[in-house]
Amino acid sequence: MSAAKTETRRRILDTARRIVVAKGYAAVGINEVLAAAGVPKGSFYHHFGSKDAFGEAMMNSYFDDYFATMDRITADTTKTAAEHLMEYWRYFHDTQAADHCQGGCLVVKLGAEISDLSEAMRLTTKAGTAEIVDRIETMITRGVTDGSLSVDDPPRATAETLYDLWIGASMIAKIHGSPGQLDRAMTVTRRILHV
Repeated sequence: MSAAKTETRRRILDTARRIVVAKGYAAVGINEVLAAAGVPKGSFYHHFGSKDAFGEAMMNSYFDDYFATMDRITADTTKTAAEHLMEYWRYFHDTQAADHCQGGCLVVKLGAEISDLSEAMRLTTKAGTAEIVDRIETMITRGVTDGSLSVDDPPRATAETLYDLWIGASMIAKIHGSPGQLDRAMTVTRRILHV
C-alpha cells in the first residue's frame, strides 16, 4: 500500500473514530465520515471492502493506539509495576471522565451495539479486550514479583475483575454525566491491589 493510500486510510479511520464516539456506529454514514475526512465519496471502496470491513479496521486501529499507550506507560523502567498499573488506571479514568463522561473508549461506546450488528466487529473487540486484560495481568504479575502490590486472587482473575469494573464504571459515569463511579472504581482498584 502506498504511503498516500495509507495516510488517507488512517485519516478516514481517525475521523470515523471521533464521529462514532459521539454518535454510535449505526447512526454514522460512510458519506459523513468521508466528507469530514476530506476524502472523495467514491474512494471508500479503494480502502475498505464494505462498511463491516471498515468497522473492523476502525476497531483494530483503536486497539493499536490503545496498546501503544499501554506500552508507553510500561516502558518507564524507573517505575514499579504498581506505578505502571496505577498510571494506566489514571489514564483510563481521565479518558472516560472527559467531555462530561462521554469518554473516548470505543469498547464502552460500541460494545453492545456492534455485538448485535457485526460478528467481525464483535470478534475484533473480543480479541482487543482480551489483549488489554492480558497486559493488565502482566502488570499485576510483575507487581507481585517486584513487591509493589499484592492481590488476594490469581493475577488473571484480578485483571478480569478490574477491567470489568472499569468498563462498568465508565458506562454508569456516562449515564450519570459524572465521574463519581470512576472515582469509586479507582478506590476499589487500590484496595484490590493493596496500593
